[in-house]
Amino acid sequence: MSANPARKKSTATTGSELSPDEISGQLSQRVRELRKERGWSLDSLSAACGVSRSMLSQIERGEANPTLAVTVRISQAFGIALGELVEAPVSTSAIEVIRAEDRTFHYRSDDECRIRTLSPLHLEKDVEFYEVQLHANGKLQSAPHFRGTREFLTVEKGKVQVNSEEDTTQLGPGDSASYRVDVPHAIMNIGRGEAVLFLVVIYQN
Repeated sequence: MSANPARKKSTATTGSELSPDEISGQLSQRVRELRKERGWSLDSLSAACGVSRSMLSQIERGEANPTLAVTVRISQAFGIALGELVEAPVSTSAIEVIRAEDRTFHYRSDDECRIRTLSPLHLEKDVEFYEVQLHANGKLQSAPHFRGTREFLTVEKGKVQVNSEEDTTQLGPGDSASYRVDVPHAIMNIGRGEAVLFLVVIYQN
């Protein structure tokens, strides 16, 4: 489950802990700078990333705190890694914290599932750690990732089916699986209620 199809390693360094307001302020300034460097209008950026002009305007003014999915689409439009779009200052602390209420790390929320990233943004494309809530009958289907990429999945609650190319297995609470994701793959909720999973994506360097 990758957010960015372009493999580009980030050199950004993330601080120990930033508030959502601080991250939003960084993002607004960075988006505005990158857009002006390229000579793009808001309409041009909107066409490139699929985010509405009004939302982009609010982001640049620091009046909107976009979800991770929106931030990913903006970074893709600029052709940079996510960690390069949201750069935090260098910190001497060895501890990096992601708060549960920080919407910057909410990757996706729809009728199928809710996904929150649990890993710092500057590690994107090295390792990605997600909490996935699959709604009843929900399905998370993905196209092949980069060659050699694997996912490690642990089920916290519910029952799911994992497909990796033509191979299939079923998992229940406490079960874990490792599988290729450089082929078509999917995770499906086959239980009666919500399924809660922890998912780690590891890229081959």
